[in-house]
Amino acid sequence: MTHILIIEDEPSLRELLVKNLTYEGYTVEATDDGIPGLAAHQACPADLIVLDLMLPRLDGFRVVQELRRVRDTVPIFMLTARGSEEDRVKGLSLGADDYLVKPFSLLEFMARIKAILRRVQPQELPSTLLSGPFRFDLASFQVYRHEQLVNCTPREFRLLEILITHPGRTHSRSELVEQAWADDAKPTLRTVDVHIANLRRKLDDGEDRACIATVGGEGYRWTLAVEKT
Repeated sequence: MTHILIIEDEPSLRELLVKNLTYEGYTVEATDDGIPGLAAHQACPADLIVLDLMLPRLDGFRVVQELRRVRDTVPIFMLTARGSEEDRVKGLSLGADDYLVKPFSLLEFMARIKAILRRVQPQELPSTLLSGPFRFDLASFQVYRHEQLVNCTPREFRLLEILITHPGRTHSRSELVEQAWADDAKPTLRTVDVHIANLRRKLDDGEDRACIATVGGEGYRWTLAVEKT
């Protein structure tokens, strides 16, 4: 399992990041300064470090310098209120992999975390998922119901993939737009509703109408248990 180390001295932000990264399935450790952060990484090497720059004793720049001095190639994602071009260039030049200025969007933060990990780790998702009467072949972009092929468009399958790989989690319409239309012009939120309605018609036959639930009028979630094969 991917292990992420957070070095951030603001308690509320540290707690928020730990909560959301844990929810995404990562193991997370957090410290409030560079000195205990380096010690934590030495004791249990992280797959990625989320690093604040403005720390009380050993700041983020010095943490990066120390890690790269000993030829540690762990990916480093800098978070800071210091958004000047000079600071950005310095952080990246020292060896940081990405740099995000506070305040920031949590969705953007999570997307950048995943982008960094995709670059440095092989994909760990299984090729097939089972859920109720459904079988999802993630490699061939196909879904079967009782072993009968369900004809889904690529966009519909992408929405399904987001939902089934996080069963029980509510995804807002905005989040689905960000993840399913990442490379296209962003549609309206109503477009998400239309695609979900089409998916429900294709997947449901009366007995499984709750497989995609509407939550609070704001988003959608996959309600069935999912088994990896």
